[in-house]
Amino acid sequence: GDSVITVQLTEEDKVEDDVVFYLVFTGSTVQHCTSTRKINPGSLETISPGHDCCETVKVALCASREGHPVLVVAEESFQFVQDEAYDAAQFLATCAGNQQALNFTRFLDRSRPPAADVDFLDEKVALAFRHLKLPAEWNVLGADQSLSENIPRETLMHFAVRLGLLRLTWFLLQQPGGRGALRIHNNEGATPISLALERGYQKLHQLLTEEGAREPESWSTLSHTVHSGDYSVKHHRGLDVYLLTAEA
Repeated sequence: GDSVITVQLTEEDKVEDDVVFYLVFTGSTVQHCTSTRKINPGSLETISPGHDCCETVKVALCASREGHPVLVVAEESFQFVQDEAYDAAQFLATCAGNQQALNFTRFLDRSRPPAADVDFLDEKVALAFRHLKLPAEWNVLGADQSLSENIPRETLMHFAVRLGLLRLTWFLLQQPGGRGALRIHNNEGATPISLALERGYQKLHQLLTEEGAREPESWSTLSHTVHSGDYSVKHHRGLDVYLLTAEA
């Protein structure tokens, strides 16, 4: 999801400005429709939707013009694949509240990957997390909501802050239990906020402490949900395209 797709039109498909092109992705259980942006008379751009499973779907390029029937200009197959970032996001999602698993993730901190690798990890895992189908009861703090804030424990927020994952931290803050995780001390007495301060992550510290802190700049390049329910609508500000997803 959120990858840029470029469509090259053939000479006979290059048409007047009043023709609107869109793509329809048909999977086994859901269907996506995306608007497009014209780059030039022969090229279109849009954003790939986040799909609910890894499979090959049929994608149709459609053309619409007022007063005329919708035309299917071309059809092609499109494959959604499961990569390492998706696996990592799934693993972390199941780690919520699992102390054994969360203590294992601290092993990653000892290797201290280079900043470029951390940024790449942050971008890919946060993006994969956005497209995971999390259970309705999913919580950053795990399934046991009866635990007191005074019980020291590791949380997913500690993990994200310890590695300096700005995008993932922002994502977790928006989820149930995200704000509550900021008050939890781990076994060393550190909260996510004190970890950010201790490690000199200034942007992260601002994100966690400032009222009305804005989303990281990098999130402006991603699509944002403008409607959710029986169907969802997302808007990508950069390309100004919309994505509609509904059951097939």
